[in-house]
Amino acid sequence: MRITKAIKQQMLELLEEHYKNTTTALQYTAPFELLIAVILSAQCTDTRVNIITARMFPHYNTPEKILKLGQNGLEKEIRDCGLFRSKAKNILATCEMLCREFDGQVPNTFNELIKLPGVGRKTANVVLSQWFGVPAIAVDTHVFRVSNRLKLATGETPLAVEQELMRAIPKEKWSDAHHWLIWHGRKICKATSPACTVCPLNHLCPSNKIKI
Repeated sequence: MRITKAIKQQMLELLEEHYKNTTTALQYTAPFELLIAVILSAQCTDTRVNIITARMFPHYNTPEKILKLGQNGLEKEIRDCGLFRSKAKNILATCEMLCREFDGQVPNTFNELIKLPGVGRKTANVVLSQWFGVPAIAVDTHVFRVSNRLKLATGETPLAVEQELMRAIPKEKWSDAHHWLIWHGRKICKATSPACTVCPLNHLCPSNKIKI
């Protein structure tokens, strides 16, 4: 099946219809909390991250407070998160930079955010879109997988997929579409057992397993 601009538009309309008003599952009340939650979410479920931050943020929710924990203390707080040692190291380095260069505040530009240790394009885009309202498409594993399967955007790297999605989706819908793709990946277009029989995009998808 050749995926035309018109078919991509139909895909987006169906995704919006089924996942309209969805947002991140991460729980936070401030930009710093969101930043830390997204850093923790790498190779870790949002459910697990929310368990960790629910016990941590009431006591350690600013760069200054986390710095006082030190490496060992922070590792204990996030030990049940994947890659907790490297994440603790990056979070502490990020907190140091925030205090040193940004007066303890989370910056609101992409170029400043990606200077922070442990913060890549995905994390920066999530913070920008979720807290600062900047149109952005963050490509995580779900977005990458679903976009390639649908051929809504194809690419071998998250950056390539991000750039193609930006061309395929109207800018005013970038941030929303990011969530549509994530939730579709979580609920239906799963990594190992996609639920093609109940997928609302089955008739448009070039990767569908069940013809209807």
